[in-house]
Amino acid sequence: MPTLNWIGKDKIINHHQDVPFRVFNHKYSFSSKDGRRETETKSGNKIIHGDNLEALKSLLPEYEGKIDIIYIDPPYNTGKEKWRYTDNVSHPKIQKWINEVVGVEGEDLTRHDKWLCMMYPRIKLLHRLLKEDGLFFCSIDDYEHGNLKPMLDLIFGYNNFLNNIIWQRAFSPINTKKRFSANHDFIISYAKNKQLVELSLPRSSDADNRYSNPDNDPRGNWTSGDLTVGPVVESKLYKIKTPSGNIFTPPLGRCWVVDENKYNELLADKRIWFGEHGDNMPRLKRFLSEVKDGMTPITVWLYSEVGHTQEAKKEIKELFPKSKLPFETPKPTKLMEKILSLKNNPNAIILDSFAGTGSTGHAVLNLNKKDGGNRKFILVELEDYIEEITATRIKKAINGYEFKGKKKSIISSYSINYSNIKNSTKIIEEFENLKINNEFEDVKIESENNQIIITGQKYYEEKTEGTGGEFDFYELGQPIFKDGVNLNEEIGEKKIREYIYYTETKQYLKREQSPESKYLLDTLNDTGYYFYYEKDRLTALCLETLNIVSEKAEQYLIYADHCLLDQEYMFAKNIIFKKIPRDIKRF
Repeated sequence: MPTLNWIGKDKIINHHQDVPFRVFNHKYSFSSKDGRRETETKSGNKIIHGDNLEALKSLLPEYEGKIDIIYIDPPYNTGKEKWRYTDNVSHPKIQKWINEVVGVEGEDLTRHDKWLCMMYPRIKLLHRLLKEDGLFFCSIDDYEHGNLKPMLDLIFGYNNFLNNIIWQRAFSPINTKKRFSANHDFIISYAKNKQLVELSLPRSSDADNRYSNPDNDPRGNWTSGDLTVGPVVESKLYKIKTPSGNIFTPPLGRCWVVDENKYNELLADKRIWFGEHGDNMPRLKRFLSEVKDGMTPITVWLYSEVGHTQEAKKEIKELFPKSKLPFETPKPTKLMEKILSLKNNPNAIILDSFAGTGSTGHAVLNLNKKDGGNRKFILVELEDYIEEITATRIKKAINGYEFKGKKKSIISSYSINYSNIKNSTKIIEEFENLKINNEFEDVKIESENNQIIITGQKYYEEKTEGTGGEFDFYELGQPIFKDGVNLNEEIGEKKIREYIYYTETKQYLKREQSPESKYLLDTLNDTGYYFYYEKDRLTALCLETLNIVSEKAEQYLIYADHCLLDQEYMFAKNIIFKKIPRDIKRF
């Protein structure tokens, strides 16, 4: 199978292992109930300021293998934007590629190499954070799609590729273009393990409107499907007599879907439909109550369903009416909501490590309000606007924001086809019910892009409704090791304990330190993990200090500065000694 190579690949391919582990410093929390405060909410919603490469590394102890959905919208590398990612790679050649601002004049032949060197270690860490049944989505355009796909194949495995979603991001052509006016972007999607994934979207009113109950079947609404299939199977060729006496055989080159015995069972169960007068070609009844809860998603997403770039800019302008914001390609919240809805889990954890304007977090809050879910978001952003824009947007989403005017939303949409025209009374009934339930001030039926659309409008005099919710804001702090060797005691013992426990167990340390078990980290799988550490003095493991062991286990792994026990004794007592800081793992 072809593989992707680029300048610097050999130096960058394991760079994620050399990234320093840093701690998160909590700056403040925010909630709809209490506003801003200093104590952590521990809600699971996090906004993190710092280089996303280092932030992703530092998320591993708590979140490795636990993220349900990852969405990223990295710089598209068109030469029109400037981006900076100061990966601290020691090789001079990599330093030159990564530390320079990408060239914008002319065709920079190394731009793709720089972009791949920036992206590869980040995707490696994102892959580690993803659950086994987790989903990965990345927005991209044509400039780097051809490089991104082989790189993702390399990390995720080509067999875990799901599909390319085509998002119609623009609704009108740019006539000044000399050749094509591009009106779409790609959202490339992968699974951590494709065999564990089944995608579905909530069923639409359009889909359910195809079902009706003309014969008053007690099993409810149904639709009929073709009873024939090809190629021909001899055992499935037979004559069927309708209630009116007509005789039918399958068309040439086709046979019935089932053999005659199975057909008779379906007939007895009233699952065969011969038309209103009992004289049509037989069809198989499929009941709405028996279909799967969701709908299989398609790969072309129209702006009429998920919004477009101008709509996203309008959303931001409403939130920041007095600011001129430097975002050319923001994503509409409707688009993000559809992506997140592909995972049927109201408690999903969602990560966006190129957070930008915070549309992913906003979409999470919107979905939670709509369905009562408890989804969590983690947003990471390098740029200093994270407080002014990203976090402020989330605050405004939670509490509502100043707005005077009307907001229009699509409630239901129906394709203009024979089935929906036939069942138009259902659409009218839905429309009439919406008009009297007082949820919207104005409800209309409109037609747009071959769709019948029911829209609702709300009028606001002062501010919008908030979604409710809360989050914690963090700055990426100091590394856990000074000069890559000694423990950085300034970060605090709690962070060091969490790090050591993770390196030994790949588990997040949830157990709180107690006076009775001061040095115990936790007991896991019959092994007691101990960190015998004092900030102001050296510690030694000896017979006199073995009383630090506070919980019985089959085996004991103990960190200390020194060990005075002989090997024979430790072997007999199932004690493993590890020296601080020499034996503390780096990952």
